[in-house]
Amino acid sequence: MELIKKVKEAVIEASTTYRKDQIDAYKRALAQENNENASWVLNILMENAEIAEKEKRPLCDDTGIPHVLIEVGDDAIIPAGFFKDIKSGIELGLQELPARPMAVKGDDIQRIEQSQGLFEDPGKLISPGFLMDSIPGKSTKIHILMLGGGPEIRASTYRVFHKRDNRKVFEEVVTWFKSEVPLLGCTPCIPAVGIGRTHFEATSLMIKAMAYGDLNKQSELETYITNSINKEMVGPLSLGGNSTALGSFVKIGPQRASGVRIVSMRPCCCVEPRRALIEI
Repeated sequence: MELIKKVKEAVIEASTTYRKDQIDAYKRALAQENNENASWVLNILMENAEIAEKEKRPLCDDTGIPHVLIEVGDDAIIPAGFFKDIKSGIELGLQELPARPMAVKGDDIQRIEQSQGLFEDPGKLISPGFLMDSIPGKSTKIHILMLGGGPEIRASTYRVFHKRDNRKVFEEVVTWFKSEVPLLGCTPCIPAVGIGRTHFEATSLMIKAMAYGDLNKQSELETYITNSINKEMVGPLSLGGNSTALGSFVKIGPQRASGVRIVSMRPCCCVEPRRALIEI
């Protein structure tokens, strides 16, 4: 029951609370923004975050799909009912939040067509299969991420010809973001990138980039992506200004001997990545 409670609270925390690095990034954006409309939007987003945290209300009407990354210590022991408790905690968290009812009724075809309507219970919004990995030690980490629909519509996973030059890969990454971010609407964004050997691995790395990314600790590559996007002057809510991207999250995994790299890219919206961490 203790794990169920912790997962429930993590779902609510992820959905209602900005991390410190997000708040710091918004403050930096405000300090350097000289567009009046952009500054107004940034202030409104900060005020929205303060109210959401204080009253435990969702940061956005699109409360997102719960995604779970579980990292099990090499010397850890998973108790019986571990996965069942995580699922129960997610259900209770979605109900208490409350999340927006988005679970679609029906069989395979009916769900695709959305012909039978939606479940009124937000707890019916089940998580995709858990992503798992191992870590050193005895502890186990459970990352809860609430991923909204807008960024998913603008996300993509595909192959890039590297031509033995990393610049070819990241030039294409930046070009892709420049085409999609103006269509996102909910800027400022945080581009998340995973680069691996397969589509599954690249997407898994992108999720880990969102789980561990820190806007106060940006690599040279992450800064390059951010600055390149900000030069487009899309600005908050596409109203113009310097603050199109608050930062970037990038994770690169093993690579195969091949002429291509598989890249997964997602422009997280102005309230994302919404995440919380449980460590047991």
